[in-house]
Amino acid sequence: MDAFRSRTRRFLQDHIAPHLETWESERSIPRETWKLLAEEGLLGLHYPRAYGGRELPFFHSAAYLEELGHLGSGGFRGAMSVHSYMATSYLHLAGDHRQKLDYLQPAIQGDMIAALAITEAQAGSDVSGIRCEARPTPTGDRYTIRGSKAFVTNGMNADFIVTAVKMRNGPAVTGGSNDICLFLLDPRAPGVTRTPVEKMGWHCSDTATVEFDDTVVEADRLLGRPNTGFFWIMKAFQIERIAAALLALGEIDHGLDLARRYANERRVFGKPIVAHQAVSHRLAELVSHAEAARQLTYHAAWLYSRGKPAVSQCAMAKLRATELAVEVAGQCLQVFGGHGYLAEAPISRLFRDTRLDTIAGGTSEIMKEIIAESEL
Repeated sequence: MDAFRSRTRRFLQDHIAPHLETWESERSIPRETWKLLAEEGLLGLHYPRAYGGRELPFFHSAAYLEELGHLGSGGFRGAMSVHSYMATSYLHLAGDHRQKLDYLQPAIQGDMIAALAITEAQAGSDVSGIRCEARPTPTGDRYTIRGSKAFVTNGMNADFIVTAVKMRNGPAVTGGSNDICLFLLDPRAPGVTRTPVEKMGWHCSDTATVEFDDTVVEADRLLGRPNTGFFWIMKAFQIERIAAALLALGEIDHGLDLARRYANERRVFGKPIVAHQAVSHRLAELVSHAEAARQLTYHAAWLYSRGKPAVSQCAMAKLRATELAVEVAGQCLQVFGGHGYLAEAPISRLFRDTRLDTIAGGTSEIMKEIIAESEL
């Protein structure tokens, strides 16, 4: 595992880190970057060999996700984690053999970029509130999709979008969450409009609003059985939340590394500022909190890797790690003083980027609700 982590870190530092500032300013990641990571075997670590994956134990994914976070670019890690641990997770969980050959395998090989569209303007954490709908055509072999999706990471570059919809006039329509379905949609199909949105951070990852205006999709692009979408969404949430926690741990390590280096170099009153107790104790406390969050997250990942539901533990890990990432970014920026507030400072970007951690993938408030329901 140590050898894998070291190799992954060297690869990311050599081939990705030098370009991050350019990609951030250009607000895009070149398509060939997915191919580059695929050639290193990083886009299918936990997926079956039958579809081009490596079938490695989940803690290889844990190491990779931490190293993605350690790069200090929320946009880059967001784009890659959505591709490999969110959108394609639904293919792995619910897709049939043909769908996996057509979509999962090319995604693992870096030939197709994946996006996930669940959130809507009026339905974020409350998945049952989505309004985007699918209606079967009279022949029954196609559906028309109508509605809008918000905050779609990779939305502009995607070759396919895993999309959650409400089934209308289809089989077993009962309302609530029981009529949710998942489709594999082509973003270039007639009736699809993609509009980029600007964000406070995560600048290099493209984010889009995606609208469907009677977009036609073949019935064989339905993931799983009709009206089982909510089940798959709830199941996939666990890996999404573990991934979010692991990425946050990497960001925490990156922030602490930046602060340690600066605190040892910056001199005030004749000595490095790390020699002043106010600074050293601040960092010591953050390091202690980071280790606690890491152990909690590793425990949740271990449970997940053993096939346990671990709903509460995944929520705890996501809550603690992402909240701590926000705190660490703020506290470490304080160590830098005015130098940290400059736009070009790496700690400044980390400060902007971590703020989304406690929102994406389920807000901290929703994590607390999940924990309360399970533990109280």
